[in-house]
Amino acid sequence: MTSIGGAEMVDWNLAVATATRFVRPGPDASRDEARAVVAELRRHAKASEEHVRAFTRMVPEGVTPRDTPVLVVDRAGWIRANVAGFRELLSPLLDKMRERRSDTAGGAVLGAVGGKVTGVELGMLLSFLASRVLGQYETFAPASRTLPDGAPAGPGGNGGGRLLLVAPNIVHVERELDVDPHDFRLWVCLHEETHRTQFTGVPWLRDHLEGEIQSFLAETDVDPMTVLERLREAAQSLAGARPEGEEDEGRSLVELVQTPAQREILGRLTAVMSLLEGHADFVMDGVGPAVVPSVAEIREKFQQRRARGAGRLDLALRKLLGLDAKLRQYRDGERFVRAVVEEVGMDGFNRVWTSPNTLPTKAEIAKPADWVARVHRRAES
Repeated sequence: MTSIGGAEMVDWNLAVATATRFVRPGPDASRDEARAVVAELRRHAKASEEHVRAFTRMVPEGVTPRDTPVLVVDRAGWIRANVAGFRELLSPLLDKMRERRSDTAGGAVLGAVGGKVTGVELGMLLSFLASRVLGQYETFAPASRTLPDGAPAGPGGNGGGRLLLVAPNIVHVERELDVDPHDFRLWVCLHEETHRTQFTGVPWLRDHLEGEIQSFLAETDVDPMTVLERLREAAQSLAGARPEGEEDEGRSLVELVQTPAQREILGRLTAVMSLLEGHADFVMDGVGPAVVPSVAEIREKFQQRRARGAGRLDLALRKLLGLDAKLRQYRDGERFVRAVVEEVGMDGFNRVWTSPNTLPTKAEIAKPADWVARVHRRAES
């Protein structure tokens, strides 16, 4: 546990226990049906490798990228992986907050609140998210017995990484949308396999992202009580405990840490996440017509679902957690990728993976022609 002045800031084990206790049950399925879903997702994930690599041309012929495992998990498995990832990434921030505790006016109160309350609040947030994520390329959590990762790459490469497919959520959404389940499962795998290809085919990408995140956290200068207050707001929204008539102001957790230096880092992070998400959407739709017969129907229904959320509470939480920004990343990033590919082709677009210097800026995501001018015309002059 990370502690602040002797009091645990986050009880990570309690966060896992709380999230797994309160997460919604998955859809009804017999043991045989569940096994069939798991087996099919594994087959689709394997088939997606070839489809994605052929379409993106990110992996040169004759080159075998580092292998990383594909894990079909339930909601509890997703929770464990993400708690481990959060613990790894947030440790510098929590260490910094521990150092501040003795000088903080609310330090005594924080000690009384303790890590157990914070663990419960974090667990409640994860229980909300765990029923919504279809898949994830998990890059930061350390390996464990139940969650292995890929072998470390060679010199200059990056270690770790695993693809998580959340089977009950995929089944839930395919039933909710009333689409062909076999097509939908392959469609999801195409998106997630694109993320896997991004990280295994671009050796510097993981280290670059981790460096940006750690730089962002290193610039954080925030009162620990403010963090707890914002977490409590989220937990109260989730539990429906907001006082009657009180409107949600739509404040995001990310907005807590917005120094000038952080705004600059966050702009770069937003741009690269828009690129990764938009690229995955572009690839899944590009490959889809050849291998997913009902791709048009799936895309239309899925876009409608993304846009409307699941009601007022869901929309409020999406705003609080910054998930509305993630929805914009899909849209803006996909437009960027499509525009660049139309102008300079897939190989021209793939210059984006050359180095951190060729990643688009936040402004270039909105104006793809500016990225083309910077990366292509400068290289040709």
